[in-house]
Amino acid sequence: MIAIAAVLLLLGIVLGAVSHLPVPVTVLATVVIGGWLMIFAVRERIARTK
Repeated sequence: MIAIAAVLLLLGIVLGAVSHLPVPVTVLATVVIGGWLMIFAVRERIARTK
């Protein structure tokens, strides 16, 4: 239960920060994080097939 509360608190902080940023900065951050996650997923997939 404490973990759920902590996650919701962090989500609220992140969404609050995003709402104060300009839209292009938010979109750029989204693209960078999404790209990083895609690279991570591909590297993990390749590592599991070896």
